[in-house]
Amino acid sequence: MASSPRSPPEFEISRQSRLLAALSKKVIDLDELRMLAAQGVPDGAAVRPTVWKLLLGYVPNDRALWEQELAKKRSQYAAFKEEFLCNPVDGNCTATGLEGQGSDSAGNINNGLLHRLEVTKEEHPLSLGKTSAWNQFFEYSEIMEQIDRDVKRTHPDMHFFCGDSSFAKSNQESLKNVLIIFAKLNAGIRYVQGMNEILAPLFFVFRSDPDDKNANFAEADSFFCFVELLSGFRDNFCQKLDNSAVGIQGTLLKLSQLVAKYDGELQRHLEITTEINPQFYAFRWITLLLTQEFNFADTIHIWDTLLSDPDGPQETLLRICCAMLILVRKRLLAGDFTSNLKLLQNYPPTNISHLLYVANKLH
Repeated sequence: MASSPRSPPEFEISRQSRLLAALSKKVIDLDELRMLAAQGVPDGAAVRPTVWKLLLGYVPNDRALWEQELAKKRSQYAAFKEEFLCNPVDGNCTATGLEGQGSDSAGNINNGLLHRLEVTKEEHPLSLGKTSAWNQFFEYSEIMEQIDRDVKRTHPDMHFFCGDSSFAKSNQESLKNVLIIFAKLNAGIRYVQGMNEILAPLFFVFRSDPDDKNANFAEADSFFCFVELLSGFRDNFCQKLDNSAVGIQGTLLKLSQLVAKYDGELQRHLEITTEINPQFYAFRWITLLLTQEFNFADTIHIWDTLLSDPDGPQETLLRICCAMLILVRKRLLAGDFTSNLKLLQNYPPTNISHLLYVANKLH
């Protein structure tokens, strides 16, 4: 796993002071903020939650509108929880902090999964037609079970996410809530394995906000920022688009073309001589936004740069992937199929600042 480089203290202080000055303006200059954040948000500044919310467009650049906008979004998320996180049998809400019945005056169960009065005689529980309410219920039960399994496997080495503490269990519950609601609201994609890994950095950053009020709403804030972040990568998760120009294969082709542009010798050695195509290693890099290639702290720093791209993180992500190959080119050029695949599927420790510097030069 890669380790974070240490910037000179005076550089950190200067960067931190410039970032704080940029955030203190009544109307924040987003171009300036992106430029500063792309160099990395100093951990000691305690402003990363605010910076990420601004970069993802969750809060407007006019500070006077923050309280109103946050209240509206958080109220909307509370409504999603009421609608989608109730027990499909008795209407009892299972989401953290929700209680009571979810039924209306007509006796329907308002849970977003299955309404009792919608199940006609023709819709027997064993009827698995696509339009069957029961079929939809069973499908979402499977999705919820998959989410539960994946969340429990999220960063098992971190007490924040795993363990027997009430704090860890509460955080797991929040991750599950967000992913279930996302699946319900996005029928075309639902839930795809690995989404938990993309959600984790967002939730960690927002839950670690030094402002307790914001930290307590980390689940709601994470949901909307997760939706925004995934919107740029939506096609990579859509199986129907896998082999299209806009699906994951199209994205992998872009990476291959980028490597060929900056290091044709390396691209030919990988794809022709050793027959290692990008899908063998970069599929995970791209779909999981590098969360599995570096330790958690390094992932956070990489995301500072990813989220700073004004056109969305896609192009920056591809440049970082290309830079990862260039940084180990000597080993790759000397390697065969087996050694190169092992190297790329277990990327070696690297200086994150240098990696991002090299990626930035690939414009």
